[in-house]
Amino acid sequence: MSTMANLKHLSSFIILILLISASLSGKQSMAVVNVIRVGVVLDLNSTVGEMAESYISMAVSDFYAANANYTTRLTLFTRDSKDDVVGAASAALDLMKNEKVHAIIGPQRSAQAKFVANLGEKAQVPILSFSATSPFLSPNHNPFFIQTTQDDLGQVKAITSLVQAYGWQEVIPIYEDTYYGNGLVLYLKDAFQEVDVRFPHRSLIHPSSKDSDILEELKKLKAMQSRIFLVHMTASLGSKLFVLVKNLGMMSEGYAWIITQGLSSLLDPIDSKIMDSMQGVLGIRPYLPISKNVEDFQRRWTKNFTSSGKANLFGFRAYDTIWALAMAVEKANIKQNSSFLKQNASGSKVDLASIGVSEMGPRLLNTIRSTEFKGLGGYFRLVKGQLEASTFEIFNVMGKNERIIGYWNPKKGLSREADDNSTTEIAYSITKEKLKQPIWPGDTTNQPKKLRIGVPSSFGFNEFLKIEWHPGHKEPKISGFSIDLFLAVLDILPFPLPYEFVPYENQNRQSAGTYDELLYQIKLKKFDAVIGDTTIVANRSSYVDFTLPYFESGVSMVVLMKDTEKKNMWIFLKPLSWDLWLAIGATSIFIGLVTWVLEHHVNTKFRGPPEQQIGTIFLFSFAMLTSSYREKVVNNWSRFMLIIWAFMVLILTQSYTASLTSMLTVQQLKPEFVDVREIKMNGYFVGYHEDSFVRELLVKQLNINESRLKPYRTPEEYHEALSKGSHNGGVATIFDEIPYIKLFLSKYGSRYAMVGPIYKTDGFGFAFPLKSPLVSYISRAILNVTQDKDKMTTIMRKNFASQTTCIDGSSAEISSYSPSLGVYSFGGLFIIVGVASMCSLLIYVAKFLHFHWPASNIIPTERSFWLRFIELVKHFNQKDLCSCPLRRNESKLNPTISNSEGFGASPSIESIDDEEKHSRTSSEGADNVAIDENEEIFSRRHGDTSIDMASLL
Repeated sequence: MSTMANLKHLSSFIILILLISASLSGKQSMAVVNVIRVGVVLDLNSTVGEMAESYISMAVSDFYAANANYTTRLTLFTRDSKDDVVGAASAALDLMKNEKVHAIIGPQRSAQAKFVANLGEKAQVPILSFSATSPFLSPNHNPFFIQTTQDDLGQVKAITSLVQAYGWQEVIPIYEDTYYGNGLVLYLKDAFQEVDVRFPHRSLIHPSSKDSDILEELKKLKAMQSRIFLVHMTASLGSKLFVLVKNLGMMSEGYAWIITQGLSSLLDPIDSKIMDSMQGVLGIRPYLPISKNVEDFQRRWTKNFTSSGKANLFGFRAYDTIWALAMAVEKANIKQNSSFLKQNASGSKVDLASIGVSEMGPRLLNTIRSTEFKGLGGYFRLVKGQLEASTFEIFNVMGKNERIIGYWNPKKGLSREADDNSTTEIAYSITKEKLKQPIWPGDTTNQPKKLRIGVPSSFGFNEFLKIEWHPGHKEPKISGFSIDLFLAVLDILPFPLPYEFVPYENQNRQSAGTYDELLYQIKLKKFDAVIGDTTIVANRSSYVDFTLPYFESGVSMVVLMKDTEKKNMWIFLKPLSWDLWLAIGATSIFIGLVTWVLEHHVNTKFRGPPEQQIGTIFLFSFAMLTSSYREKVVNNWSRFMLIIWAFMVLILTQSYTASLTSMLTVQQLKPEFVDVREIKMNGYFVGYHEDSFVRELLVKQLNINESRLKPYRTPEEYHEALSKGSHNGGVATIFDEIPYIKLFLSKYGSRYAMVGPIYKTDGFGFAFPLKSPLVSYISRAILNVTQDKDKMTTIMRKNFASQTTCIDGSSAEISSYSPSLGVYSFGGLFIIVGVASMCSLLIYVAKFLHFHWPASNIIPTERSFWLRFIELVKHFNQKDLCSCPLRRNESKLNPTISNSEGFGASPSIESIDDEEKHSRTSSEGADNVAIDENEEIFSRRHGDTSIDMASLL
């Protein structure tokens, strides 16, 4: 028994020892755990703050449940910033100074984070914010500030791609006037400018604004032309805004609204009334892949916090921030006993100067930056102190839910799939076909912001523009060259451009005003553009921007043609111009003079009294033109010259005959006027194209009295007015742009002609608002279309049909009317005749001087020149009795004529005394000269060797 008792006492002792040992070991293990103090600064009265607090609480519990072996534990000290920058700074200062925290999570807003980040840098305490997204909060400038969320720069490219996809060129940003709101818009403006999207207006709304103030701002926006709005603000202000938008009727068809991630990430907990006011809104927010952990967390969170709504992005970011900090604290081996800050040496009594510096802050900061893991919000990895940018999802608000219509990825742009881990290279896309069809405000699938295009009401020249209203149709059919070319331009634009044509007409479907008034509607923001046959002129460019011209133009006048030549009694003079008549007369006289010089010394027909010789010269000159003069010439040089002249006379005669025949047999039309000065001088009435700028040109540039102007619209009206004439209720001429004149002439071209100078314009172009980014795109597209020959030919044939040739440039255009032949047409012949005549004359004179100058050497030298000249004149005036060639022939017939030696020497005749023989010892060099007394004998025996002018002509 004693043994058993001893065993019982021994076992009890052993159990006691084991219990004591276990107790001691448990106390020892508890002593090893390090409690790390962490501050939390939130706006506890806000939706995000309330939600984040619950997420943070669950994150701490879940982390240490999964990592029970960690030797560190986070202890949270939460402070309320009371939605105030000073309150957030005060809370952070209290946590650093009094609670000795190693890190601070928060604050919530960007303006608060900026101030707290500066405090953290001073105390070297890491500041981790999961909701402050302003790009101004760059960790590069605040090294102890860490953004555990994507900043707003990440969504800039996604928003830009979305705007490009739908072809919007103008977007109005509506953003809150805070540090957070201003941050995104500045970067967004730069990104939009790169793709030619502009902000026509920017609307700032302060968070403290009353409903009446917001409503007044919305009324201004409603009155503007733009219908695309980008909302960048927090949930509290955004919720208020959209309720007012719905009440004001701006959530209807034709509007488009885009919200950024600051508001789109909080749609789930928003009230149903607010969601109802946002139907059709497009939103952009970071994509959160759904995993089993996320689904499990959502079930537990909904079960524990039923009053906080559904889980969302900011809650996941807060949850992952706690996990990242807990991992970093464990990895950095932060000790509890080294948790507090050592004091600065400053003796200032101000709290900010006595914060101190954390010993473990830099080590903890570096550890947090290098922490990576897969969290609820996706893969957690920091790049330069910011959460790495990832995929964004694009959703459409429908009912009480959001329908995902696509995704945006930095590598492949827009797509319908969120898979960004694909190894296949895909081209970057910004086309809306990559997105699902959204339901726009007004419960419609019609894309908002169709380009509202004004179209001039043109009833005259339908080839360029035609508006047809059909019974039973609300919309007119608009066609024509200008429309077809515009549609061809749209086909090659790099983005879609929705549009609608709006005729510029009144209730009676008549023109509502002039072209200038139509273009001014763009400045009044009633039209987004004007497409049609609008002319580019200087004064219009002061309130609109024109594209490059797509059709050349200019202003000229069209006049009536009249056939008056057949009634002219002087029509026989018309075939040749006055300068040609004078040239022919002068040349004929010149030929007569030269012929007289060549024939006078050897031909008796060109001798006699002076008055007879003058008559012979003029008679011979003009008789040669009609072949009626039959005098004979014996000088070979005369024959040479006259043969050439006869050839020219033949050409002139044939040309004259053909021209006169044409005037008498073919209808000769002549414009009534060719100069606007004649019209002004006589006070004639002038017509112009109604509603065009031509009226202003006539009054201001051509100084035509307004009382003499009459407007017309159709080619038929042009024809009627010109046919009547200025004195019978019509007009003398009509001024219009050349394309219209050519169309008019294609119908009535046989009776009218375009005359006078052309007043240049820059042609037809499309009009857009000043500084519109569309102008450059449309202009480049116009160049591509107009330089495509096949495409332009197709468009021209479709609209102008048989008038294509006329439109292209071949029309009845008369700048100066002259049916007569001019000198220039026969200039070459005149030169040939002149050269032949001068050569014949110079050769004859040279030979004459050669044979007769030596005979004058006997004259005394002191008076030699004048006496020799007189002697030469006497020799020229005397008749030459023979010539060398003829004398050789006559020597065989008449023995009284002997051969002479040397060219042109005078023969020896017995009846001539010595003085006469001496004076005629040489001839003037005529090549074939016969003695007058023996001329008949020579002719009878050998035939007449002289030239008959009648036979030449």
